[in-house]
This record gives sequence, structure tokens and C-alpha cells, in this order.
Amino acid sequence: MSEMTSRTADIMRVSSHREVYEPCDDSFALVDALLADQTNLINHDPKVCMEIGCGSGYVITSLILLLKEKLPNVHYLATDTNQIAARVTNETLQAHGVSAEVVCTDIASCLEERLAGLVDVMVVNPPYVPTPEYEVGMEGIASAWAGGENGRSVIDRVLPVVDRLLSEKGWFYLVTLTSNYPSEICLGMRKRGYASRIVVQRSTEEENLIILKFWRDKDEESVDKETSSESFVKQFSRSLSSFMEKQWR
Repeated sequence: MSEMTSRTADIMRVSSHREVYEPCDDSFALVDALLADQTNLINHDPKVCMEIGCGSGYVITSLILLLKEKLPNVHYLATDTNQIAARVTNETLQAHGVSAEVVCTDIASCLEERLAGLVDVMVVNPPYVPTPEYEVGMEGIASAWAGGENGRSVIDRVLPVVDRLLSEKGWFYLVTLTSNYPSEICLGMRKRGYASRIVVQRSTEEENLIILKFWRDKDEESVDKETSSESFVKQFSRSLSSFMEKQWR
């Protein structure tokens, strides 16, 4: 088995069901972001790691495999609104010989009080595809991609939950599309006191994926956020352009 395969979930051992979103470009990009940040994650020494919207379990399983050798005592949680996805995630975890607390719930509705301020690493691959609003929250696999107007309906519900759950040293990894206006997402999180950066950018035939990382930053809280919003968006656009240029070289 190759070194890369041994450190992330083996796609051949990821369980599946027709009503559960299978690992795809966005899942792989998110895991690549975690892999790129592996050394930092280990040095971060998280005690609680969580995925919101676990689907097949590919991402949470990969996160566990990335950390478990150096950090054997981390508590992992994964949530999904789809009961079948929760079962499939458990099957994927078991197939890799690892475990996590898997909960079927809307975002983290039954866990917010218990986990408030305790999550050190949060990963989210949300429903981000722009769709009619009536498709958001539909039963079955549609709930995995239907994101409403600009693909932001679920993302905008997730962000305040993440803010409540993250610890003071918490890190948050989020999958977005350019059509989700990621600069606006970063600006909104900045107003909550978070710094951000692009970890992975990946273009496919169908979409332009951007994996963002957020962390609490006291310096962000002291910035005049209203007057500098325009310059922030311009700075984000420059960062994205620079990121894309490096990948094309």
C-alpha cells in the first residue's frame, strides 16, 4: 500500500448507497487540504475534531487516519441529516478500523450545548450548488448538494453554528465554489473575529473549488471592518488569482 493511500481513506473501502453522496472532486480537494496541513494539524494537538455533513464518511475517516498515529486520543464526531449517510459513514469507519461518534441531526442541533467552545478542528463540505430554494433540505441525496440561491442557504446556516462550537484555538475548513462568493464568506467570518486563507484551489470541467481555512484572530477584531470591506475583497481576489497562477505553472 502506498504512503498516500495509508494516510487517507481507501476509496475501495468507502461504503456507498444510492441515497448518499459519494466521494468526488470536492471531497478529494478537502482531504488534500487536510493532507497539506497535516503537520500543522498534528502540532495543533486537537482534542475534539468534527465533520458536519459526513456523507459517505470519506473525509472524517481520512482525518482520523491522518492524525491517529501521532494523536491517538482525539475524540471525533460526524453529523449528517441523512440517516442512511450516518449508517454508511459508520460502515466506512469500521472498514478502516477507526471510530467516531456519528449523529444524525440537522447541522449540529442536538450537540451545540454539549460542544460549545470545544471543537478544535471542524471540516465542512456543505451543499454548495446553486439551486432553487425549494430543493434545499430535500430528503435523500439531493440534500447533499442543493445549496439554494448562490449555493449559500446551508453555508450561511452553518457559519454561526461553527462559531459557537469552535474552541479558542479552533480551525475550520470549508469547501466553497466561486459562485458562493467566498470573499463574502471570509469577510463575514472576519467580522466574527476570524482570519482566513485559501488552502486548496481546484478547477474541474464543472466547477471551481476553493477550500478555505479559518481561525480566530484577535487582530481581526480590532480592524475597522466596515471601511475596509472593499479592500478586503480585492485582496482576496488577488490571493485567489495568485493561487491559480501557481497551479498553472
